Amino acid sequence: MIKLTDKHSQSFFGQAVGLTIQSSSKSDPFIFFKCIKKKPDSSWEKPSLGEGKTIKISLDEMVCILYVLKRKSDSWSSYHAYKDKKTQISFSWEDSQKKKLWINIGSYSKMLGFAQVEIFKLLLKHLINEKIEYATILNVAKNKNNEIRESNREMTDHMKNISSNVKISNELSQETKIDKEKISIKGSIKAETEKALLIVFNNDQEVWIPKSIIHSKFLSDSSSDQEFIINSWILEKNKIEV
Repeated sequence: MIKLTDKHSQSFFGQAVGLTIQSSSKSDPFIFFKCIKKKPDSSWEKPSLGEGKTIKISLDEMVCILYVLKRKSDSWSSYHAYKDKKTQISFSWEDSQKKKLWINIGSYSKMLGFAQVEIFKLLLKHLINEKIEYATILNVAKNKNNEIRESNREMTDHMKNISSNVKISNELSQETKIDKEKISIKGSIKAETEKALLIVFNNDQEVWIPKSIIHSKFLSDSSSDQEFIINSWILEKNKIEV
């Protein structure tokens, strides 16, 4: 069995600027971009001395960047604010062939060639899938152990009753078949990864929902409102009004 690592770090260095993509833990819903440049004396900036530039990238931003790396968009940009300082970041293709990618983080500019872009794309896709799995469900389980254990116990008892004694009436509607640990709610799909959906609910709140706790069919390519049957605890955690 292959043991997956909890940390990731990949660097792209050129003659004057270096960029490192770093994930300290798969349970963190973010990664870091760290930039350093060569100084006039030919030595490199040292982050340990407060030199260089470090930007924290959220899970939502990772999805937007991956969209560019997949060549589905020409560019993407955003601003990061930290201690009253704003830093602009952008990802843009050099030309229509989309073989060279320019990454600008504040005053740091780094160009990636075709092979480096492909490595970056594969790494980012892996990190997104990893963090959707470990930075959402497992973190919630860690903070709600008692609640999850109780829910599992109730579900086990419920399934035993169904298999041995319970006969479901044909007169029950589909809604009444939804047990108390699931809720039917309407929303629209804004983005999708292999293991999760970014759903916009009626109160305009956006939440990443793992597909493993969505118990209804959905249309991935539709932006219209759909009805989703979702485990209630994640809606309660994110304070989604039903």
